[in-house]
Amino acid sequence: MKGLLKNNFYAVRSSAKVFSIFMFLLGAFVIVVVSQQLLLFYMLLGMIGFSMNAIASMGKEYISKWGKYKLTTPVKRADIVKSYFINQLIWLIVGIIFAGIGMGLSWLLHGCPFGQSIDALMMFSTGISISLFAGAIFFPLFYLGGEERTGVFLAISLLCAVGITMGIITFANIVVVSDMTIWKTISKATISLVCSSSAFALSYPLTVAIFRRKEY
Repeated sequence: MKGLLKNNFYAVRSSAKVFSIFMFLLGAFVIVVVSQQLLLFYMLLGMIGFSMNAIASMGKEYISKWGKYKLTTPVKRADIVKSYFINQLIWLIVGIIFAGIGMGLSWLLHGCPFGQSIDALMMFSTGISISLFAGAIFFPLFYLGGEERTGVFLAISLLCAVGITMGIITFANIVVVSDMTIWKTISKATISLVCSSSAFALSYPLTVAIFRRKEY
């Protein structure tokens, strides 16, 4: 497993370096400029962007034939799939760190960038949920539909993830009846995170089952 994770890291490293430089430059601009919309965009971009970079690396492996070579090594297919899921979580954490630093510095310089401080929780839960839903949808599609369609599956997964997340938040907004804004925000964030985490967890055995039946 350690070797698989290292391999995944190296596959993402080059694109992650470029994206990190872009995030640093954009972050410096976002921190200086007082703009709530720009800060929200930066936070979501960080969390979703790093996750999508990790997912996209799977396509690179199969283009270079390394993905097929893995099957000749003494590793289980379940471990290969698990390494991809863990890899996405690692890069999601990196995105959360970028988003947190950007928001924290903006907060220190200009005060709370949101209407209420609790709104920050909603932004983090939204970015995390979209990332997890995207992974949950992409991984089984990748093995079910073919590696050559990676780009299409990335777009489908991201669009579906955004739609599902927004749908859950809208549904939670209707279901959760409370005059307390703080409680309502916490409830929406919790529902969104529980649903996305559950989908991500259930996607793992489904992806393993599909991969085990796939022939090369």
